[in-house]
Amino acid sequence: MPFSDGVKRVLLGNALRSDRLHETLLPKRIALPVFASDALSSNAYATQEILLVLSLGGLSMYSYGPWVAAAVVVIYFTVVASYRQNVHAYPSGGGDYEVVSTNLGPKWGVFVASALLIDYVLTVAVSISSAVANLASTVEVVGYHNTWWAVGFIIVITMLNLRGIRESGAVFAIPVYFFMLAIFAMLAVAIVRMATGAEIVAESAQYLVQPEQAFAGLALAFVIARAFSSGTTALTGIEAVSNGVPAFRQPKSKNAATVLLMLGVISMLMFGGITWLALKTQVHITEFDRDLIGLPQGAAQKTVIVQVANAVFDNAYLPVIIVTFATVLILALAANTAFNGFPVLGSILAKDGYLPRQLHTRGDRLAFSNGILTLAGLAVALVIVYQADVTALIQLYIIGVFVSFTLSQLGMVRHWNRHLRREDDPAARRAMIRSRAINAFGLVLTGSVLVIVLVTKFTKGAWLVVVAMPLIYLLMRGISRHYERVSAELVTNDRDRMILPARVHTLVLVSKIHKPTLRALAYARATRPTVLEAINVNFDHEETERLQREWDRRGIPVALKILDSPYREITRPVVNYVRALRSENPNDLVAVYIPEYVVGHWWEQLLHNQSALRLKSRLLFTPGVTVTSVPWQLASSEAVRDQDV
Repeated sequence: MPFSDGVKRVLLGNALRSDRLHETLLPKRIALPVFASDALSSNAYATQEILLVLSLGGLSMYSYGPWVAAAVVVIYFTVVASYRQNVHAYPSGGGDYEVVSTNLGPKWGVFVASALLIDYVLTVAVSISSAVANLASTVEVVGYHNTWWAVGFIIVITMLNLRGIRESGAVFAIPVYFFMLAIFAMLAVAIVRMATGAEIVAESAQYLVQPEQAFAGLALAFVIARAFSSGTTALTGIEAVSNGVPAFRQPKSKNAATVLLMLGVISMLMFGGITWLALKTQVHITEFDRDLIGLPQGAAQKTVIVQVANAVFDNAYLPVIIVTFATVLILALAANTAFNGFPVLGSILAKDGYLPRQLHTRGDRLAFSNGILTLAGLAVALVIVYQADVTALIQLYIIGVFVSFTLSQLGMVRHWNRHLRREDDPAARRAMIRSRAINAFGLVLTGSVLVIVLVTKFTKGAWLVVVAMPLIYLLMRGISRHYERVSAELVTNDRDRMILPARVHTLVLVSKIHKPTLRALAYARATRPTVLEAINVNFDHEETERLQREWDRRGIPVALKILDSPYREITRPVVNYVRALRSENPNDLVAVYIPEYVVGHWWEQLLHNQSALRLKSRLLFTPGVTVTSVPWQLASSEAVRDQDV
């Protein structure tokens, strides 16, 4: 086994046969952390984003916090109820893309897919960046290198996912359940302490907030709407369950719907509890440190979760570090939802011809390896560009989610309308009407939120996503048109036949007489071509004369043709000669044999075969020409050959 393959097996595990795919299917206890980690982890920053926006108007604006949180809870359960209809109606794993393509048309489906792909990349970038920010709240040195910590987390999660969904799911289950236990334990301790009369106050409660300005009327409504749009980041990840239905055990749709309901209940209990504690303990937080009056010079604000934990546990080190560590883990691993959703969606799009077909195939661990690596590369680039700044990245977030939410619900309404026209059974019709009502209500709410998000976030950075979605849409449509053109060119009809060439004119490229040359000549002669010539390019007269004398001395039974090259080129004279042959005899096939060295080290490849590579790349564009490489194994290649045995 080659060394590189050995390293791959150690990191990723042994290859799995295709018939073992069923072994990677997930039970509900594993599917919940795999597909819900993103949505659950959003609770670590959703409350903070609400408070950051409300702080623009000063501490008095915090009184709107409970109402904003209540609106988020309503929209959350509306979306959960809507997607429970989706997973029953479309269990194949296409999710929003399939729903919209089937009911609104392929073009709208591709547009939704562009929104989802962007959102998956942002999910990884935001979750990982937030994990690093929380870790920096307790481990100060992390904040000095937050970008590279974020990149490191992405690499680790990528490696885990490349091992396969079943193994990564088992690994991720423990941190997700650990986070749930830590948050609910914190809420329980807070309730008990408050019930016994203890005073729970955050360390930032004594600080004042410098308001940006006084808001009233429409300006006040706009700020509240912006706070709501920031809070809706808690909804990210819901759609991943509908995309991942094929990964569930049977009955797939029922299990996926159950996980969706569990996700909704658990996530909103966390969100409501954290928001209540943040307001109760008087957490004060602002977008810029300078606006928090009383914050010590040079000190950085701690995240809401860390401040609440310090208040609840009265700054006790162990429980605070446990909550912080659990939060960091869930945020780091929340990216796993995207690592499960992006590759599956990419595979479906590739199968339909909208993305490169390499994304459709599974790797040797039965994971969509190319999709996983693509997502990781894009997320790393985004983290580096934005320096892992959660506040900057969050402005790009959620647009794609609500585009897909809204169009998906419109598609589901059309789905039920179509089925109702063909259904006569009264019981089935009542069920469809109920489902249609749920999806219609979801359409109204998600559409309204989409408008709010667009209006409130557009100038804060969301315009980049608004521009990126149509660009990715056009790219995917362009890929589709390319594949369609290629298929049209390659299609056969009854008149197509295997037409033999009139003659075969074979050329063997010769630089000097050595073992590779003699082998290439022997292979060419074995094909019994109509015409066989050896071609040498003359740019050194003395070398050419020696070659001609040695050729005659050996009595090689092949005509040697010398091509002059006054500008010391090799490729151009050969290409011109081949094209001249094709021009004189258009029905002839020109077969070119090129001796090549097989080497064992990558650096040796740089020292050999470069002329052959250039020549082949030029001849590929010449119709009626075939190029054959005749390999000659050098000694260094023997080690590689022995490893493969």
